[in-house]
Order: sequence, then C-alpha cells, then structure tokens
Amino acid sequence: MSSATADLIVVGGGPVGLAAAIDARLAGLSVLLIEPRTGPVDKACGEGLMPGTVAALRRLGVTVEGSPFRGIRYVAPNGRTSAVYLFPGSVGMGVRRTALHAALAARATALGAVRQPGRVRGLRQNDVGNANLVRVELDDGSTHSGTWALGCDGLHSFVRRTTGLGRGSDGRRFGIRRHAARAPWTDVVEVHWSAIGEAYVTPISDREIGVAVLGPRGWSFDEAITTFPVLARHLDGVEWTTSARGAGPLRQKVSSPVCGRVLLVGDAAGYVDALTGEGLRIGLACAEAAVQSVVAGRPQAYPRRWRSLTREYRWLTSGLVMATRVPVARRVLVPVAARLPRVFGAAIDTLAR
Repeated sequence: MSSATADLIVVGGGPVGLAAAIDARLAGLSVLLIEPRTGPVDKACGEGLMPGTVAALRRLGVTVEGSPFRGIRYVAPNGRTSAVYLFPGSVGMGVRRTALHAALAARATALGAVRQPGRVRGLRQNDVGNANLVRVELDDGSTHSGTWALGCDGLHSFVRRTTGLGRGSDGRRFGIRRHAARAPWTDVVEVHWSAIGEAYVTPISDREIGVAVLGPRGWSFDEAITTFPVLARHLDGVEWTTSARGAGPLRQKVSSPVCGRVLLVGDAAGYVDALTGEGLRIGLACAEAAVQSVVAGRPQAYPRRWRSLTREYRWLTSGLVMATRVPVARRVLVPVAARLPRVFGAAIDTLAR
C-alpha cells in the first residue's frame, strides 16, 4: 500500500500556491510545494494590491514593502475626464511581484512547507497502490504522493488540462508590463483607456512605477503606449528599468474547480480578465477556502464556495469586458463613471475589499 509523501501537494509556487501552502501549514497539514522555477518568480501584472489583498497577506503573517496608494482613477481617452474612487479607511499597496513572491516564500519556508524543484508531467489520483491518494510525476522521473493536491499553476495550468477540467480560452486579450525609473505623479492607480485597450500605472516606490497594458494579441508595448496620449507624455524620455513581459490569453474557462482529490486555485481555476485588477485578492481567498475544504475532508464543498468568492468578480469583469468591446462604450465609460460617482465607487469597492 502506498503512503503519502505529504498531506497536501501544491503544484505551482507563485503567490497563490505559496499562500495555499502557508494556510495549509497554519492548519497543521504537511505540505510539498512543487515549482520548476528558482528564486523570486516574476509575472506580467499590474502589481497593485487592493486593500483586501493587503489584509489577506496580514492574516497569513506576510509583510511586504511597497508604495501605498489611496484609490483608483479611470482616465478617459482624451485625458480631460476622469473618475476617482478613494478607499475608505484603508490603502492598497504597489509591490514588485518579485518582492511579494520572496516574502510569501520566506513565510512558507519558515512554517515548514517543503519545496520540491521540478515540473509536473503526470498526475494520477485515487486507488494509487490501493490507497486514495494523488500521485504526481515530475520531469526528472521522480514521483510524490499526497492525500490531496491543489493546482495553483496559473493561466496555462497543466493540472487543469490533465484533470479534464479546462474548457479552453477565447484568446482575445493579453497583458504586457514594464517598469520605469520615474517618480509617481499621483497616489492612486491610474487606468488609462484607449479605443482598443487599457494601461495601468501603479506606484511601486517613490522612484519607480509599473506600467501594464491590456489589449489584443500582437499588440506591442511601445505601440500600446502611443494609444494613450496623456500617459505617453508622462513617459516621454523615461528610463525603462525592465524589459517587456507578457501574459495571456487572459480568459480561461473551467467546467469545475474540483476533480476528486484535486482542487484548482487562482488563475488555474479559470480567469476572466485582468481588467479590474483583483485577481490576487480572489486567489488568496480561494486558496484559504480550498485548504479549509481539504482539512474538513469535503472537496465537494469547494465549488460552491469558489462560486461565491468569485461571483462578483466574474459578473463585473465579464460585463465590463463585453461592454467595452463596443467602441462607443469605451468612449463613454469614463464620462459616465464620472457622472455617477456612487455607482463607480460601489463597483470599485466591491472588487477592492
């Protein structure tokens, strides 16, 4: 009869996988974390942590240093109209993804999560050696068994594919991010709109900003910036401190976030779009819920909890993405938000808390 290497195998050592490992160790589970990359892992993202994300990190015992921001500003294509929402009684935090990853990794290691370098090439569950286990096979030929497994391996999740839970992607939108050596000109995250995409500007420190653009396949970073005239003026002559890093396609579909003893978490569990910027907040909340389901021995409870945690994000983001595929909607979105500040604020607050 096979025995488990660990109570929980976490596939994917990005922020969500590390958060799941931390939650599992805090719950008393032994954890094997499998991740092929070494050192702090980077990702093309906006790097703005919403207030709810900052609170979730605090709950995990993780402290990060960055640049506080007080809210979100949408900027119209002409630059003359904007809509601003300031978080009541809290702040977000602009944090380099590598710094966030390092802080989470240090906390997971301190709590006793065991890291196994490698890439998962095979996954089998139930009746592994006459035991109800999950067995993963790595690219070096080694195998490891766990009572449960979490697929936290991102947009292009191997775990999602091999469990048959994936339902494809529409492949329409991609993201690209760079950093610039420039002092922030505001203490909010700015979202600039153009006819075909958006640009997120996040203060990272008093000397650096992150710029992430979202748009169609094949859109280069330099080409994207030219479609945001106001932002282009802010960035004129700037020194770029990192090269362009991309991610996509952003929309990923799943039939369910659970298959037997395997639960999907974060981007692996389906992704709508980065448009509203709260993917990490949702990922951390779902990591906690997945671990709670494992501890209770009730994986069947996870899909309902996952739907509850992601519902507002999925509805708001899907609605906004669909609406702004119409050119006129992109032109009027910011003016309408400016005229309806309570509606705009309620939407942002829903995603931020």
